[in-house]
Amino acid sequence: METDSPETAQKRKISHLTLYWFMQTLLDRSDRMAMYSGFELRVPFCDYRLAQYVWNIPWEMKALKGREKGLLRYVCKDMLPSEIVDRKKSPYPKTHNPTYTNRIRDMLAGVMENKNAPINNLLNRDYIMDILATNGKAFTRPWFGQLMTGPQLMAYLYQVNFWLEKYQPEIEI
Repeated sequence: METDSPETAQKRKISHLTLYWFMQTLLDRSDRMAMYSGFELRVPFCDYRLAQYVWNIPWEMKALKGREKGLLRYVCKDMLPSEIVDRKKSPYPKTHNPTYTNRIRDMLAGVMENKNAPINNLLNRDYIMDILATNGKAFTRPWFGQLMTGPQLMAYLYQVNFWLEKYQPEIEI
């Protein structure tokens, strides 16, 4: 939107990706797991009307007091005990499968060995090699809502390189 602050504009882009890519994956997986187990699953904050309404709230209000879910915490402060309202956000659970980590590490290592791989022009190669050498443990700052750590970063970088090879976009550096 034209009236967005630079921070809100950037966060809106991230929110768009979350809603149209990441959230779809989470909802699909959780629905499949629930159906497989014979459970009925409800995701109350995924109502489209609520999502549409919250989309238009400026980021500075959503992150009230500099906290994730700051506005939600504020709204719920009189309805829930403080130990719930103020507790640290816990991300969607994930498993760490060593076979997956090893496989994706080997795939990305193959990309990094190829000097012509397009992603090599965009990355700090030494840092990526560090991440590979430690099976992702050198990557210490989770991103995308605390869900992405080393193995997910390696998979993401591999996928970005695949996309760059397939579509060959012109990138000015």
